[in-house]
Amino acid sequence: MTTAAIRSLRGEIARRADIGKPLRLWLRDDDAIEPTAALDRLLALTAKHRVPVLFAVIPALTGEALSRRLADEGHVSVAVHGWSHQNHASSGEKNQELGIHRPSEQVLAELRAGLKILSTLHAGRFVPMLVPPWNRIAPAVVAGLPDLGFAALSVFGPEKPAPLKVLNTHVDIIDWRGTRGGRPVAEVIANLIGVSQSHAGPIGVLTHHLVHDSAAWDSMAMLFETTAEQAGCAWHSAGDLLAQE
Repeated sequence: MTTAAIRSLRGEIARRADIGKPLRLWLRDDDAIEPTAALDRLLALTAKHRVPVLFAVIPALTGEALSRRLADEGHVSVAVHGWSHQNHASSGEKNQELGIHRPSEQVLAELRAGLKILSTLHAGRFVPMLVPPWNRIAPAVVAGLPDLGFAALSVFGPEKPAPLKVLNTHVDIIDWRGTRGGRPVAEVIANLIGVSQSHAGPIGVLTHHLVHDSAAWDSMAMLFETTAEQAGCAWHSAGDLLAQE
């Protein structure tokens, strides 16, 4: 089944090449805080396949250790992942840190602090992008982002109009509603092909290195191996894609 899925992906890549619209892929990894063995593994895997990766870093929980670890990784960029990744929603609601449960002024003040911390810690690799925890954010908070200095927003799913650039992710390799481990490779590839056939813009792949099991690592490796150095697709950095859009 995996072999058939890989053939299908190669066919989709060839189709995109034939119509002159190469597949533009980008990688976002959420919840980075500090150096770990899982972080090292992700850095090694992406470097091997020359895949740029944007880490959504939690400002309140990170520090110099992560900054030092990423300092010599030329294929890495950093964005703001909320403030402390704390849920403020009521019981029975979906988790949200940047929702309507607190005054928007309070939320924006935290995001301003987060932007300042990460732009200082990761100068030279920082992208002024907000990645909301759980991919949820209130419209009033979105409206205030440009005044804070944010240039882009990234959540999950189809892009919607906003007062700043939007660069979303569309394919999640984790089965959050089931095993909470990696989705089967064939399922991830089928998801990617489906998005490619219905979505004209860049396609974001979402990972969470801290919770990856063997299935998640296998999906990443297979996806990178199948898409590397193909005429009909390329992996881009978030910064480059935002400059193009």
